[in-house]
Amino acid sequence: MTPPIRTRKDGTKYPITPKKGGGMIVAAAVLAGGMAAAGGGLGAGGGSAGTAADSVLSQDLRARTSKGKSEARNGRYRQAWRQLGWRGLKRWGEQAANCAVHSYGQVREFFLRTPCRSLRRRLLLLGDDKGNTIVVAIAWVRMPGRAEAGSLKELADTHGTGNVTPRAATALDLAGVRFTGRYYHSDRRAATTVIAEAEPASGAPDGATMDAVAEIAVLFPAPR
Repeated sequence: MTPPIRTRKDGTKYPITPKKGGGMIVAAAVLAGGMAAAGGGLGAGGGSAGTAADSVLSQDLRARTSKGKSEARNGRYRQAWRQLGWRGLKRWGEQAANCAVHSYGQVREFFLRTPCRSLRRRLLLLGDDKGNTIVVAIAWVRMPGRAEAGSLKELADTHGTGNVTPRAATALDLAGVRFTGRYYHSDRRAATTVIAEAEPASGAPDGATMDAVAEIAVLFPAPR
């Protein structure tokens, strides 16, 4: 059975697989090519060995992401990132009352018609032991009710409609980082819509890991 396809904010598509309970979980990207190249090409059985190894890596990432999500739901940042082998390096945050000022496109027009109750934004810099760094932007938007929060999520999830503007990475003294929506996840909890994005800041973090980071980040409770 062909898995359903989700479109990221930048227009790229990727498969998602259903999880128990009817929700969705992002299927980890296959880390292909490295082992096949090391084996000197696809001989008899070579492709199978590479595919099996990739499958093990993918399953391991899904398992660690699941544990990280559990930690995130309880607000444990350090423990959540540790599951992926990352640690927090810097953090920035702010609270605002006018969401239209901090948004663009159709999402901004939505806020002009339906003002939010509050907006909290946080910017994080994560690092691993290989010198790679990732910037994570999280926005918690509290709307007047569940219906408005659901409408916001649906609109923000649609490619080309705009979004809540992530705080520029210069707030963390970083230059040259632009949020593209490639690694993007959203969630709705009661009357609050949460949006998370991740982008590489330095080194070469792989896409599957950055997608997992965004998937974990969107589950953190709103700051008080």
